[in-house]
Amino acid sequence: MSIRFGTDGWRAVIAEDFTFANVRLAAQATANYVNAELRGEAQPSVVVGFDTRFLSDRFAMAVATVLAANDLHVFLTRADAPTPAVSYNVLAQGAAAGIMITASHNPPRYNGFKLKSRQGCAMSKAETERVEHHLAALLKSGETARDMDYDQALAEGRIERFEPAWTYFEHLNQLLDMDKVSLSEARVVADAMFGSGRNTFPSILSRTRCTVTEIRGYMNPGFEAIHPEPIEKYLKMLMATIKAQHADIGIATDGDADRIGAMDGEGRFVDPHTIMALALRYLVEERGLCGSVVKTVSTTAMLNRIAKKHGLELHETPVGFSYIADLMLAGGVLIGGEESGGISISGHIPEGDGILMGLLLLEIMGAHQAPLAELVDDLQKNFGPTVYQRVDLHLKQPVPKSEMVQRLAENAPAQMAGQAVRDVLTADGAKFILADESWLLVRPSGTEPVLRVYAEGTSEAEVAAILAVGQELAALAN
Repeated sequence: MSIRFGTDGWRAVIAEDFTFANVRLAAQATANYVNAELRGEAQPSVVVGFDTRFLSDRFAMAVATVLAANDLHVFLTRADAPTPAVSYNVLAQGAAAGIMITASHNPPRYNGFKLKSRQGCAMSKAETERVEHHLAALLKSGETARDMDYDQALAEGRIERFEPAWTYFEHLNQLLDMDKVSLSEARVVADAMFGSGRNTFPSILSRTRCTVTEIRGYMNPGFEAIHPEPIEKYLKMLMATIKAQHADIGIATDGDADRIGAMDGEGRFVDPHTIMALALRYLVEERGLCGSVVKTVSTTAMLNRIAKKHGLELHETPVGFSYIADLMLAGGVLIGGEESGGISISGHIPEGDGILMGLLLLEIMGAHQAPLAELVDDLQKNFGPTVYQRVDLHLKQPVPKSEMVQRLAENAPAQMAGQAVRDVLTADGAKFILADESWLLVRPSGTEPVLRVYAEGTSEAEVAAILAVGQELAALAN
């Protein structure tokens, strides 16, 4: 089967596996699931959105016509839109499900099909398995997707084009203190990385005393040969623009704007670990909020220290926002996030949101009347020092994850970088905890054929030494 759903939907190379025929099959399987298992007395609806990738708008129209042919009302975005805006509108419209055509941060040759639940987050594993069940039944029977003419579906009201932004913006205004955002009077450079987060920060901040310059906000499905991922190596243009304009902060969002990266006014990269730690500290110490903290195994130990200081419960999950979403849906979570930049807070949908977190950074700056660099330095002084680095290694050959983790655990060294290995965790990959709370994690990616090696330590020298051990272990496991 060429359609395989992972932790955040199905992704594949355009024109190889990600074809119109396969996209229609995936849409038909989703329609069968909604009609068989989610239909109540009223006609259910599905929200469909898309990003700026090659043919994303046409793939979304193909999805919409299949859903409409299956007697589902379709809310189809008028233009490319951020995933968080589409996801929030699933909840706001009372829809049974949502579909987002995006490959998020993956290379430009990829596109994807993200499934959203009625709660405005990624469908759970159990829900996704039900869609896969209907897909398998389709393939076994040899049935093709039902379809209808787009213009006819539009004329009959089966497809309704809509603008998701304003409903989403109004919600963000309830979550954020826009007066404090305005107090920052920040000179902002917003890097859309050619993704569907374009025009968002200029629109939201137009009513504040912040000034915004947007870069890479025009349509370019090739992303100028970069991955639309907000990590330091892809943000050279953001750094240059900050310095040229003497800006106070740079905010970067990935291809569908559910991830964030940032830079301070000195052009230093502020990674998602730091953003999440700053947000947690602010929400507890300044807003007086409480609740549990959820982080993935690859996320900073600074969160552990902040949670411990304030008596907050902390959960560590496998990589993938769906695990965080499960806990957020259960209630009581103050903040949840992962190393890759997907972060959400209490009161919001249980899904990563780069736009929300960028605005929250501005609120923190306004509340403290301090530049981002100063806030980061104070965080490191009180809950660090921490240095983090990740290396991606291409897999020579596929190895079952369980077998790889077993090899890594069996070859666990007694010490790394002069620190004793205190514990080995195997919930997702192999994570080695050192005596000084530094750590190493080796795990295969869930979306790409790579082995990721993560390390956090107290200095660049310690992290380099830990990573060297990690790469040796990776070679044994691969």
